[in-house]
Amino acid sequence: MEENINNEVKRTVTLHGREMTLIGDEIKIGDKAPDFKVTSNDMTPMKFLRTYKGKVVLISSVPSLDTPVCDLETRRFNDEALKLSSDVEIITISMDLPFAQKRWCGQNGVTRVKTYSDYMKAEFGKSYGVLIKELRLLARCIFIIDKEGVVRYVQLVKEVSKEPNYEEAINALKQLLV
Repeated sequence: MEENINNEVKRTVTLHGREMTLIGDEIKIGDKAPDFKVTSNDMTPMKFLRTYKGKVVLISSVPSLDTPVCDLETRRFNDEALKLSSDVEIITISMDLPFAQKRWCGQNGVTRVKTYSDYMKAEFGKSYGVLIKELRLLARCIFIIDKEGVVRYVQLVKEVSKEPNYEEAINALKQLLV
């Protein structure tokens, strides 16, 4: 749902039916992917455009790996990533602390998906318009960025507790590899 409030566009998602406000500008297909800095599992900063220049990247934004749907989603994308070439990267970004992400990946055998934390400044969440104001968590959204750094696919899951459409996202990703 979008409504205009004092010349600002208010974008929302729901969590268990409760409306939540998204902070940041909406990213659309055809936009240049905004750069951002997040923290890797070894506590080093990761600058997106520098790290993934020349790669096709699927970004999976999730609230927390320690929840059932985020767990399923990230493990599913890890399985999909194992079938793809090294020209493709799948990353998951959440507000979980890097220590928790590292533990979760180890416990679940997630080796191909890279996880990053936006806990410090919510730079990714604000830059991509998926920071949930009321919870300071990220909304469930998938972005696919091409090798030139252009956004080619966006899937914002309106009910955060629901899974995304995996097939649609993977098909969109494969279209960029042809």
